[in-house]
Amino acid sequence: VQLVESGGGLVQSGGSLRLSCAASGFTFSAYDMNWYRQAPGKERESVASISPGGGSTNYADSVKGRFTISRDNYKNTVYLQMNSLKIEDTGVYYCGTYWKKRYYWGQGTQVTVSS
Repeated sequence: VQLVESGGGLVQSGGSLRLSCAASGFTFSAYDMNWYRQAPGKERESVASISPGGGSTNYADSVKGRFTISRDNYKNTVYLQMNSLKIEDTGVYYCGTYWKKRYYWGQGTQVTVSS
């Protein structure tokens, strides 16, 4: 399993970013996909998840109405559209999936929101 995130960067408060996670090594369309983030000095937290077909999504309360998770099962890619970014959204963002009894993470992509 390989998960490769991209799309992070530096953005001003109120701005937008779109993260991507390219997946390989497993049947992508059959598994839930998740986005997590880890802020400096804090534990990794769940941000959003999406069902295999994309019909069901869940979000952390802190990002509801601002972030949108989506997936393209033809491209084996999951996305996280982040709008109205806040300083507290700063952190390393990871995509992840649970496959064959273990959890897999990508290397993460840094998102920094400035005032």
